[in-house]
Order: sequence, then C-alpha cells, then structure tokens
Amino acid sequence: MRIDPERLRFEVEARDGDARAGVLHTAHGPVRTPAFIPLATKGTVRGLESEEVAGLGYELVLGNTYHLFVSPGPDRIAAADGLHGFMSWDRALITDSGGFQVFSLAHGGVADEVKGSGRPGGDHGSVLSIGEEGVRFRSYKDGTPLFVSPEVSMEIQAKLGSDIALVFDECTPYHADREYTARSMERTHRWLGRCLDWHRLEGPARQAVFGIVQGGVYEDLRRESAQAVSEAEVDGLAIGGTLGRDKAEMREVLEMTAPLLPSEAPKHLLGIGEIDDLLGGIALGLDVFDCAVPTRLARHGTALTPDPDNRFRLDLRKPGREGDRNPIVDGCPCPACRNHDRDYISYLSRAEELTAVRLLCLHHLTYMHQFMTHARTAITTGTFSTYSASILAGVPPWAAGGGAGQSPA
Repeated sequence: MRIDPERLRFEVEARDGDARAGVLHTAHGPVRTPAFIPLATKGTVRGLESEEVAGLGYELVLGNTYHLFVSPGPDRIAAADGLHGFMSWDRALITDSGGFQVFSLAHGGVADEVKGSGRPGGDHGSVLSIGEEGVRFRSYKDGTPLFVSPEVSMEIQAKLGSDIALVFDECTPYHADREYTARSMERTHRWLGRCLDWHRLEGPARQAVFGIVQGGVYEDLRRESAQAVSEAEVDGLAIGGTLGRDKAEMREVLEMTAPLLPSEAPKHLLGIGEIDDLLGGIALGLDVFDCAVPTRLARHGTALTPDPDNRFRLDLRKPGREGDRNPIVDGCPCPACRNHDRDYISYLSRAEELTAVRLLCLHHLTYMHQFMTHARTAITTGTFSTYSASILAGVPPWAAGGGAGQSPA
C-alpha cells in the first residue's frame, strides 16, 4: 500500500464492530462510505442524465473500460476532456480494467455463477486467447480483433481520466480447479506489476490505482493474493473473482478474505449488489460496492422492495397487477413511487416502454442510496446490527434500526 493524499485519501469516521463509515477523498470530490456505485457502463447510467444521478445523492459512478474501448473509443473520449467531460459528470469516477469482461466472454458472467441463474458458460468464440502478453478477443460490435494487455488497459483508463483505475486481472470461474486458479492468480500478480510500472511512468498524477485480490474459493490462494496485492504500491484494494457457487460459499470466501486486507485501505467489493450481500459486506468492513442489479432488474420489469422472502424483489410483469393502486414501496421518495402505482408501471414494462425502465432505475437508485445512507447512520450511532436485522426482517431502509428518522446525506 502507498499513502499519497494527492491521489487518494481515505479516512474512517466511525466504526461499529468491523463495519465502518468513512470518506474517500478523490480528485473530483469526496465519496461517503459505505457507498453503492451505479454503473455508467457505456458512459451513462441507463436511462438517466448525469445531473439526475448526482441529484439522487451519488458521488461516484463506474465506467466500463471494455465497452468504452470497443465504442466510442478512448481517443474520442479523451478529446472531450475524458469521461467526466464526455458524460458531463463532475463527481468521482472509477473505471474497471476490462478483466471482468475477459471472464464473462470466456466463462459466463458472475450472475450466472454466483446468483443462481445457472447459464453454462459465455460466448467462448469471442476470446481468441488469454496469455501472458494479454488477451485477444473479437469486438462484440463488428467482430474486429482487439487486444488488451495490462499496459493497454492502463492507457485506456488514463485516457478516460478516471479518479480510480483498477488493475488488469483475470477473473476465474468458481468451477476452475485449483491448479488453473493458482496459475491465473500468479499471472494476475505479474500483470499487477506491469500495470503499476506503466502507471508510474505514464499515468495521470492524480489517478489512484486499486489492486485486485484473486484466488477463487481457495483460502491459501486468497491469503497469498491478499499479501501480494497489499504489499504492492496500490492506493486501495478490491476483492475480485467469482466468490463461489452460491451465496453461502460467497460469504465464506468474503469472511476469510476481508480480514486479510490492511485496515487503513479503502476496500471495494466488485460486482456484488444484492441487499443481503451488501449487509454482509458492510459488516466485514468493506467500503464500496458496484453491481448491475439496479439497471438489470429495471430492464426486466422487476423492482427492489423490502421483501426478503422474494430476494427483495417484486416482479411487476407478473399477471395480476391490474388495478393495484399501491406504490412500488410505500414511503419511498422516488418519482416512480410518489407519482405512479404498480398497475401503471406494470403496464409500461409489459409494453416494453422505455419510461418503465427509466422509472424503475430511478426507484432502484433511490432505494440503494437510502439503504446505504441509513447504513452509514446506523454505523455512526452504533446500531448497525439492529439496522441489518430490520432490513432482513423486511423493514424499508428509512424505517430500519439506527437509520430511522434520519435524512439522507
């Protein structure tokens, strides 16, 4: 770990057990933690303007290096004063490395493995080779052969101008055997060194770099990776890789990995964003989380609700919503809940109207911000365990535990 306040400064303001509330100071302003990070995959949070996302209270979004590399291309974005200028976002911005997409193209997505959808594998033909040099793959847009190495990934992220860049890694699937997982992890560590060497010589002076801890589901490999990444000159750490075949195994992997990371480091859990998983991550002292859940659910007509028996979800496309005059969630301050009922949003979604996606995105991001804001309040008042228990019992964030009655930050 390196401590360079000019790049990044992280301060912990309160603790409740291992859970902590803090502030991540970036070149584009502070990010209060714990925080959920909306995905601006292609330079936009789906269906919303940047000003609206900021208006919901978000201080950090994530741009997707792989997609932005394929289109519109890093040079075009750099000419617009980086991704901040291109998408008119004046707050903090983090970019992934493209490593997750290597995993997705070759093996299928994390959602397919961890979250139970069971889809076997990805578009194997898209990845031409994964080797020491880097990864060769075909553009999903037109089939053009493309190449990403650690150096290319860091160069793209430099042109995007993010406040935090993630190092290039390979995200192995849970079903990979120990031998492959070990080889992949060791290569990821060598790629880490190459990323940092490039960034030291060529990277933006105020761009922080986070290393990624890999090792699959194997405790000794996670321990080895945590040590290697913690000893590197990174500004923060992320926990990556598929974390197990189900939620129980994922919890086990996180419980053995989180304590291995330096206490002073800001800690990012990659690709996890379901309510119960976020509670578990916060309790382990993790600080920031990103996931496609809010936008993915919106596309499929599913809404976040305080219903643990149904994975905190309400399927608005199911038959029987006709005449339901209730809001999605009573008391939710989002425009969808303030101005519309379930019947209307169900109709829009079943009709594939874009307004449904937009309304559900507004609902989901409002709900997630409320969830994190009240979690932060509960940590500062020493009532996080009460808050967590209330959420898991089906209480909405604004009425749960130590966060009750507090205004969102």
